[in-house]
Amino acid sequence: MPHSLVLNLVPLSPISPNYLTGRHLHALFLTLVSSVDYELGDYLHQASADKAFTLSPLQTPHRRQRRDNTLQWEHKTAIPAGTPCWWRVSLLDDTLFGKLTQLWLNLNPDHPWHLGPTDLQITSIQGTTQSTQVWANASSYAQLYEKASERDRVLSFSFSTPAAFRQGQYDTTLPTRECVFNSLLSRWNKYSGIEISNLFLESVFPSFIDIHTEILADSRSRFIGIVGEVSYRLMGEVTPLAIKHFNVLADFALYCGVGRKTPMGMGMVRRLLK
Repeated sequence: MPHSLVLNLVPLSPISPNYLTGRHLHALFLTLVSSVDYELGDYLHQASADKAFTLSPLQTPHRRQRRDNTLQWEHKTAIPAGTPCWWRVSLLDDTLFGKLTQLWLNLNPDHPWHLGPTDLQITSIQGTTQSTQVWANASSYAQLYEKASERDRVLSFSFSTPAAFRQGQYDTTLPTRECVFNSLLSRWNKYSGIEISNLFLESVFPSFIDIHTEILADSRSRFIGIVGEVSYRLMGEVTPLAIKHFNVLADFALYCGVGRKTPMGMGMVRRLLK
């Protein structure tokens, strides 16, 4: 079953922006994994295909709340020591969650984890949705499938961190129906064990778009992606089963994200119910 876990963290010294990039947080996650299963950590490090986890950028409470539901994907200044932070980790594979159970159950707040030269304390982990934390949740794949609506034709998404999609040798930032739903479909079919064989994409049309591009640059690369909100509507004669399949994927988006670099904090997406 997919899990969306929120780790609440406190840095014991300031965190420089240089260590708040996706690759440093990716390294932190692999360190956590390796602490309970070294071979699994090594396997995830070497895996080049679509990975069975996603990560968020590190979030702080001092960021001004935005009405567009976006998250903080880069930091211009250091995060001060003692600042409560949160970090989302989603796991798509039952095996991966099972192997990490000992990590979640035996967290020692006195044992710090390292993000660059900074020590972090993991103070708690949230695994179920709450009014103050919409990114924590868990559901079996069977439950996601069974509960998905057969009538809801409007599929609204918040692109909360920059998302981009690979097309051939290059990236595109345009969230076309093919890019978004094929990304969700490939991950659903890979991990769920409940195959959805056909999507009637010709029935999907954007009905609301409020997006803009963002450019992220670090010492190694530049990434351009879109953030904002997009709604799609199913038009014409669409069977209840086809509607259900689109709703399954829309609900699954919280866990898997879309597009490129989801293990580095990009492509975080969640459904907006209106």
